Amino acid sequence: VQLQASGGGLVQAGGSLRLSCAASGRAFSSYGMGWFRQAPGKEREYVAGISWRGERTAYLDSVNGRFTISRDNAKNTVYLQMNSLTPEDTAVYYCAAKLYLLISRRQGEYQYWGQGTLVTVSS
Repeated sequence: VQLQASGGGLVQAGGSLRLSCAASGRAFSSYGMGWFRQAPGKEREYVAGISWRGERTAYLDSVNGRFTISRDNAKNTVYLQMNSLTPEDTAVYYCAAKLYLLISRRQGEYQYWGQGTLVTVSS
């Protein structure tokens, strides 16, 4: 599986962005997906995840209620809708995938990673 993240950019605080992660190949619907982010000078952290069947989601506490993860299996794409953005959300955002994954916040669980897309939130 190859993953291509897109949708990053520059936005003012309080604004919104929607990230997309397009997957190549078949059987996308069998992959649990996650979004991670890495801010300058910080370690990469889990942001959100969705199970392979789509019935479970999970979020980092600081984004819960502002971010929404979803998937469209017909388009082989997972999305991260980000609202009420703050400068603390500035980071490179990565998507990741693992076959038959429910939910995991551990980076080491994931088999495939996208290249990352930069989100910059100005104050």
